[in-house]
Amino acid sequence: MQISSRFTIAIHILICVDLFGRDEPATSESLAGSIGAHPVVIRRILGQLRRAGLITVARGREGGAHIARPLEEITIADIFHAVESIGDDRLFSFHENPNPSCPVGRNIHNILDGHLASIQQAMERTMESTTLADVIAEAREQMGEED
Repeated sequence: MQISSRFTIAIHILICVDLFGRDEPATSESLAGSIGAHPVVIRRILGQLRRAGLITVARGREGGAHIARPLEEITIADIFHAVESIGDDRLFSFHENPNPSCPVGRNIHNILDGHLASIQQAMERTMESTTLADVIAEAREQMGEED
């Protein structure tokens, strides 16, 4: 299992918007330079974040992306749900055709479903308890150590 890079790109975008957006517009081009991704990818993710109500995007001289809510009110779970689509709310995919003639194949869902649900719930609780404010505070700390 691997979560796509959209999630970490979205967090990177939001950190840059908060840290640098007051000094210069946070555009898809400027963000792409920090992230190392094509501006089209950035625009797509900005659109997802905008639709989720996490950012606003304006055109013109004072344009660019702006965080729409207080940092303390945006959780990592909010960001994850804005950019990742997990079908039927399950993080883990199951192989489609376990062999019903095999005792393991016949029982694999009974064996794993509860464990996988517990793992996903633990991850979601952690994501819900971590705010964008927490991550940005850590970014400021790390960047201060670089100076």
